[in-house]
Formats: sequence, structure tokens, C-alpha cells
Amino acid sequence: MSQSFVKGTIILTLGTIISKVLGSIFRIPLQNIAGDKVLGIFSLVYPLYMVALILSVAGIPIAVSKLISEARAQQKEDEVARLVQTASVLAFSFGVLSFSLLAGGSSWIAQALGGEEAQWAIIVVSTTLLISPYMAVYRGFFQGLEDMKPTATSQVLEQFVRVTFILLVAFYMVKAAYPDDIIAGAIMIGSPLGAFASLVYLRALYARSPYRPKRVKLTRTQWMETSKTILTLSIPIALGALAMPFLNLVDSLSVPLALRSYGVGTDETSYLFGLYSRGTALVQIATVFSSSLVLPLIPLLSKQLAKGEINRAQQTIEQSFRLSHFLSWPMAAGLAALTVPLNVALFTNDEGSATMAVVLASSIFTSLALLGTGILQGIGESKRAAFIILIGCLVKWGTNILFISWYGLIGAGISTFVTYAFITWMNHVAIRRHISLSFWNRKVIVYVFASLVMGIGLFLISPTWGRMASLVYVAIATIGGGLFYIGIALALGGVTLQELRQWLNQTKKG
Repeated sequence: MSQSFVKGTIILTLGTIISKVLGSIFRIPLQNIAGDKVLGIFSLVYPLYMVALILSVAGIPIAVSKLISEARAQQKEDEVARLVQTASVLAFSFGVLSFSLLAGGSSWIAQALGGEEAQWAIIVVSTTLLISPYMAVYRGFFQGLEDMKPTATSQVLEQFVRVTFILLVAFYMVKAAYPDDIIAGAIMIGSPLGAFASLVYLRALYARSPYRPKRVKLTRTQWMETSKTILTLSIPIALGALAMPFLNLVDSLSVPLALRSYGVGTDETSYLFGLYSRGTALVQIATVFSSSLVLPLIPLLSKQLAKGEINRAQQTIEQSFRLSHFLSWPMAAGLAALTVPLNVALFTNDEGSATMAVVLASSIFTSLALLGTGILQGIGESKRAAFIILIGCLVKWGTNILFISWYGLIGAGISTFVTYAFITWMNHVAIRRHISLSFWNRKVIVYVFASLVMGIGLFLISPTWGRMASLVYVAIATIGGGLFYIGIALALGGVTLQELRQWLNQTKKG
């Protein structure tokens, strides 16, 4: 695995950790300030926005990073300029179109999500689509240079501004006794403000970059050809990037529908969806490593395959899966085992703990599914990755309707577990068509065993305490459980001290 890839992964991991923590943890004070219903409305609308955002960008940043990486490897600097200029026009155009559709159809969309109370939130958050696609092109440019610092910094800046305004607006409007639907709409102003701050930062950095390509004059034919090249690659990538957002959108559409069929009233639907969203917020943190690994992985694999370095590409994939297994299994086991104290510590009570536990346990397959999708994109199988996601969405919709009708809200958690396990398996089968890869090897079995032992131990000793005591216990149990897991993994040969030292040294150098 190349030094630049390791450093890029570490930098993006740190940036994404901070961004994901801000983007997930803020839901806890939001729920504490405004309640489960506002959290429920927010969680219903936000996946819709994410799907619209990714479609408006049409996978252009990832496509740009891949194409720029290949163009630079072949020393085609004029091609880099054409890519950046064309991608900027495409992204802005798609952003305007997506904004128009989302804002214009907000009333109908709100009804599809379960009621008119979501309409204001849809209108406000849709304004972000006028900014984010254009901003994302700059992220793709720097990723194509294998420089992950601008992306990482801009992610943190965007989330910090966004979260700050969400919480400040929520606090003010709750104090002023505004109704829940107005509060849910007003807090969405944080999204366009965060995106604008990130755009200003990236544009300034791009203007000073020594690698900034000189503008070239594009003929209509050249523009059309470059657009076709970008879109041919980016549209399947966009569908692959929709993995988690699109599946979350399926939840937004099908869970309220299934709950109403189960006998739940319309007013209670948003509240129950808020309970379900407690678990999905924490899953985002558990999947941080896999999601941060994907961004530098795609251009690196493309570069290695373009140079005919098949063995190096295989080593990169194997190492990526191993790191993901090593970190994701204990995270899933630990979070599931600590569900009750986590729920009390973070959300003030233990309501919905059973559903939350199942959702948190599914984070292992969520992580592996995200990584597998990224690998398929990197090896030129973007269409297959997109097809697998579409099949996964059908599975999610069907299992939501089925399991919720049988078991109530916990059925949504079971559906999440089953769906991501299915996507992980399908990705693995597709990858093995190109590269010999063993999903279950001895080291992975060690990670699973060590995680189960740790998780069972934490579950058996988990107390039922008040909020502050539970928070302290979770902090201590997380550190203790992590050390216990590493100890078992070392003792059984799943990892060596030398490997841990090498990884830590690479972290310091990065």
C-alpha cells in the first residue's frame, strides 16, 4: 500500500471522524433541545436531501478525482483543465435543476414522507443544492492530486458551521415556543450556510494552488466529449455513492408507511421515526473508517490498474478489507452491547433500545458494504456496484414492510441488518470475479471472536443507571473494551505488535 495512500487515508479519516462526529452527535443535543418529533422530521427529510445532492453532483467529484489521477499519470495537463471546467458547469447545472425539482415539489414530497409538517424543512434544505455541487468539484480536483487535506478541512468546516447554526436556531425557536414543523424547517438553514463556508475555503485554496490548471478554450465538440466522458463514469459512481443515503431514503418513505399499516397514527409516526433515528445517527460514527477509506481508494486503484500494477491493486484491496474488519467488528459489538447505557446517556431515556441495538449491530455490514462499493468503483465496476445498490433498495423496502408488519418498529432495525448483509455478500461475489479474495480468513475469524467475547462481557456487566453515571460508564467501558479486544487479537495472532506500531507510526507521519 503506497505511502501517499496511507497518509491520504489517515488525513481523511481524521477529517471524516471529526465531520461524522459533528454530523451525528449534534442529533443528541438536538433531540435533547427540541424532542424526538423534531429529530424525526429532520431524519425523514435529510436522506431525501442527500439523495438529491448526490444526484445533482452526479458523482462528478469522484469521477473528476479518478480522471485527473489518470490524466496526470499520463502527463496530460490540458486534459486536467478541460475536466475541471466542464465538471464545474455540469455540477452547477445539475444543482439548479435539483433545487427546482425539490423546492417545487416540496408539498407532494412532504405528503409522501408522511405529512405536510416536513414541507418547510424540504424547502430550506434544498437551497444547499445551489452551492454544494459546485463546491464538490474542488474536492474532486484535490483528491485527484492525492491531496486529501483540503477535502478533510472543508468537511470539518462545513459541519462545524452547519451544526452550530442548527443548534443555535433550535435553542432560540424552542424558547420562543414555535411549533415543531417550523423548528424543523428553520434548523435546516445550517446546511446552506455550512456549504457556503466550505465553498469559500476551497475556492481560495484552488486559486493559490500551484497545480491549478490554466484555462483552456473549449469548443462545443470538446465540451460535449468531455461531458460525455465525465457522465459515463460519474452516473454509475453516483448510484454507488447513494448506498447509505438512498437506503435511508427508502426508510423515510417505507417506515412511516409500514408503521401506519401497523396501526400507528400519523402524529406518532414522526416520533417513532425519531426513536429509530437514534441508532442510525450512531451508525454513521461506526462506519467512519470505511467511508473515509473509500475516497483515496478509488483514484489509487484506478491509477494502479491504469499502470498495469495488478498485484499492487490486489494488495491494496486486501489491506483495506483487513483494516475495515479489524476496526468495524469491535465497534459494532461494543455499540450493540452498550445500547441501554448509551441510550440513557445520550438521549435521556431507554426508549427504543431494542431497535437501537439491532441497528447498531448492523453497522459491521454497513461498513463492509460501503468499502465493497468503493472497491468496485475503483476497479471499473461502477455499473455493477450501482446495480447491487438498486437491488439492495428493493430488499430494504420489502423487508421494512414485512418485518414492521410483524414486529413493529424493531422490524426496521432487522431490515437494516438483513439488507446490508445482503449488499456485503453481493459486493464480495462481484469483487471475486476480478481478484482472488477470501472474506473469511483466520485473521477475520479472530476479529469476530474477540469482538463477540468483548461484546458479551460488556453486555453482562452493563448497569441501569442515571444519565451522568451511564455516560461515565460508557466512556470507561469503551476504553476497557477496546484494550480487551486488542489483547485477545494479539494473543490469537489476529494482529501483531509490529503491525500496530507501523500503523501508529504512519498515523504520526500523516
